[in-house]
Amino acid sequence: MTNKTRKAAACVALFCSLLSGCSGMNEDSADAPVRASSEVQDEVEKVSGSILEILSLKAKMTEAGAMISPCDGGVYRAHHPWGVYGPSAKDLEEAMGRLRSRLPEKGWKIVKDGPDNSRAKSPQIVADSADGKFSVDARFHGRQSDDPAQLEVTVQSACFRPESGATS
Repeated sequence: MTNKTRKAAACVALFCSLLSGCSGMNEDSADAPVRASSEVQDEVEKVSGSILEILSLKAKMTEAGAMISPCDGGVYRAHHPWGVYGPSAKDLEEAMGRLRSRLPEKGWKIVKDGPDNSRAKSPQIVADSADGKFSVDARFHGRQSDDPAQLEVTVQSACFRPESGATS
């Protein structure tokens, strides 16, 4: 499998995880604050940066910026899917351990820590920020045949309403 194919496969896996969402953050459109989508995207990318710092890995990363996707009821959320690969499976597992221990230290509440719903039952950590504005979903995928081990992460915001006249 070529490096380009691996990256494409990682992006597909990240997109599929987005379809299932990160956690049970409130999606009630009546409670959604009015925000500029670019501002929310910037915040999600900043949160992604703090997650990357916790992982503390020298690794290759997939390159994708935060995107806007719809919630129910005419509101939106920003999500930032990305992944790291290159380090050994052991190093990536240790990075998941750092997330497990350091997220609560940084004010995050872990709402799931166990296997995901995939056939591979990949280790998954889902956590919500203390203020309820963000959620992170991290999954470790060990080496599969020719595919390298990787860690996929999705950070997403709570739902928001775009400013009047703005389209997201």
